[in-house]
Parts: sequence; C-alpha cells; structure tokens
Amino acid sequence: MSIFNNTQIAFADKSDSQLRKAFWMFKLIEQPTLTKIGTGILNFSIHNNVPFADNIVKATLFEQFCGGETREESLKAVNQMWKRGVGSIFDYSIEGKEEEETFDAVCKEIKDIIKFSVGNPAIPFIVFKPTAFGRIGMYEEIGKNAELTSSQKSEWERIVKRFDEVCRLCFEHDKKVMIDAEETWMQDAADHLVEEMMEKYNKEKAIVWNTIQLYRTGRLEYMEAHIQRANEKGYFIGYKIVRGAYMEKERERAAEMNYPDPIQPTKDATDKNYNDSVDFLLENLDSVSFFVGTHNEKSTELVMDKMQERSIAHDDNRIYFGQLYGMSDNITYYLADKNYNVGKYLPYGPVKDVVPYLTRRAQENTSVKGQTGRELGLIQKELDRRKGK
Repeated sequence: MSIFNNTQIAFADKSDSQLRKAFWMFKLIEQPTLTKIGTGILNFSIHNNVPFADNIVKATLFEQFCGGETREESLKAVNQMWKRGVGSIFDYSIEGKEEEETFDAVCKEIKDIIKFSVGNPAIPFIVFKPTAFGRIGMYEEIGKNAELTSSQKSEWERIVKRFDEVCRLCFEHDKKVMIDAEETWMQDAADHLVEEMMEKYNKEKAIVWNTIQLYRTGRLEYMEAHIQRANEKGYFIGYKIVRGAYMEKERERAAEMNYPDPIQPTKDATDKNYNDSVDFLLENLDSVSFFVGTHNEKSTELVMDKMQERSIAHDDNRIYFGQLYGMSDNITYYLADKNYNVGKYLPYGPVKDVVPYLTRRAQENTSVKGQTGRELGLIQKELDRRKGK
C-alpha cells in the first residue's frame, strides 16, 4: 500500500464542493477525445473574445491549476499552503509569445516576483522558461554554433542580459531561481547560459538551478561532466530533476529530420534514468543541491528512503520536492507533514494568456498513464470518508 494515501491530510484545505468540482474536471480530462475537443473550443473562444469564455475558464481549469491572475490574487493560495508547510513557486505562465516587448515585460514581471518574495519564506524559489526571455529559434542558432548576423548577436545579448538581471537580483536577495528545460533543439544553448550564471552567482551556494529532463538520453552523463567543470571552477550546482513534457513533439521531429530519437526508448528506461540520477546526486551532495520535481509516488518514496539510509535530515536545505498546483496533493501534503522541504509550482497570469499553459496541462494529464485516474480515486476516497462510508 502506498504511503501517500492519506486523503484527510491531502485535502484538508478543500471543501466538499471544491472536491466535487475537481472530480468533475478530472473526469472530463480523463477522456482524450473530450479533452482534445474541449481545449480546441477553449482556445478558439478565448482568442476570439467569445462572451463569458474568460469566466468559464476561470471557474474551471484556471481555478484548479492556477493561483490567480496576479501575484496579489495568488497570495491567498500561498498563505493557505504555507500554513501546512508547503512553499509556493510563482510561475508566470505566459507561453507562445515571441515579441521583444513581451520578453522585456516578462523579465520585469520575474524581477517583480523576486522583490515581492523578499523576506517571505513561503516563496522559496523563482522560476522562468528560457523562451520567456527569447525566441526558441535564437537558442537553436546558438546551440548549433551558427554564424550570427549583427542583429542576431544583439538579440542574443538581450537574452543574456535578461538572464543576468534576474540571476543577479536573486543573488542579491538570497532567492533561488530555477530555469525550466524545454525542447532538445534549444537546450544546449540554455544549458550553457545557465552554467555561465551558476559560475557567476553560485560561488557560495546554489542560487541558480538548471532543469534536467530525464526522459532524455545523455542527461545523466551531462550532469557527471558538469559537476567536474563546476568543481574545477569552484561553484555549486542546483538541479531540478523531472521526467519531461515534450515526448511526442520530440519523437515526431526526430523522425521528420532523420536524427536519433533523443527520448528514452521505454517508460522503464526513463524511470531507471531518474532513479540512477537520484543516486548520483545524493553521492555528490557536497557540491549539488537538487529539487525532485515529480508526481511519481515510487520515485518520491525512493528519495525519502535513500535520505534515510544516508541519515540525511528531512529538512536538509540541499534537497527539495515539488509538484504542480492542483495535482498530487496526496504527495505534497504528506511530505510537508513529515517536515520535508516541499513546494508547489503556482502558475498565475491573465486568463487569456494562461490558456496555452492550461491546455498543455489538460493534455498532459490525459497522456500520463494513471495520473488522472489516481486523482479521481483519491478525491472519491476523501468524499466517501467525509460521508462516513
């Protein structure tokens, strides 16, 4: 039996009506055809300003998976979770925009989050996506070592400047910043840039953290080589380890462009890669801090067991756990109850701008085997418990 089945702890903050609404939502998401049709209608309605579309989104998917439209609005969720020992990782979830003005605006928003979070232990991490600060095509060119035009050089310099401004501000205010991972064809450039930031700002401890997607091949080897580089240059490393979120897109592109599939061949191979990485990181805790970003109960329990084997305190500040807001509360709140460092990714932003994120979240829930069924089972179990069944 799973240790993560205490629904009373998991849903202590949820009313009966909130649980019933969540049940209905996950029930819809469980149907791939309905999800595809629903997210299509959702995107069309929002982008064509269909009357009341914003209200419908806000009362459904948005309420389940987002903290609010603004930081201030999201504070209610932050404070509620912190009462239970769960931190919040503000995630300004604007996706799919490629204008310089948008990149500058998002950079300013991230810097505002940093200032907003100063002195608040309930917000332990800041996070952003590389493509929130620059075009994916620009990262791709850099990763290929392509010859750049003068305008491209200027564009890349602006991306580097945005990274540096955010990382420096985090350094100055002693806040940790995680940079998310994205598609393989832009990741080499992002990795290199994040390493530059680590070398600059991680001299005393891990302020800047990179994200490692372990459904990819070669990522454990990347970490092994990176640790050698970091030790030689004298800086600390922070990693968030996740399985990954772009599998279908990656495989299709590899087939179309006739290069080796960069994704692990099977789910078992991904799980093994993830678990091997946990071992490797625990062996290198002197120079690495890591964030276990997973909704997988087995992987979470594995890290807990290995920490116990090594007599590592539950609240050792080099190890964090995290899940997405609106999902896997059974894992999050169990960890918090046992005094582990744990946080929720808390997306926020204007409803219209957050729709691409919400669409992706719904589709991922549909495609991840067992995830939605597990959520439904836990919610039903808690509703039954409350009825005294």
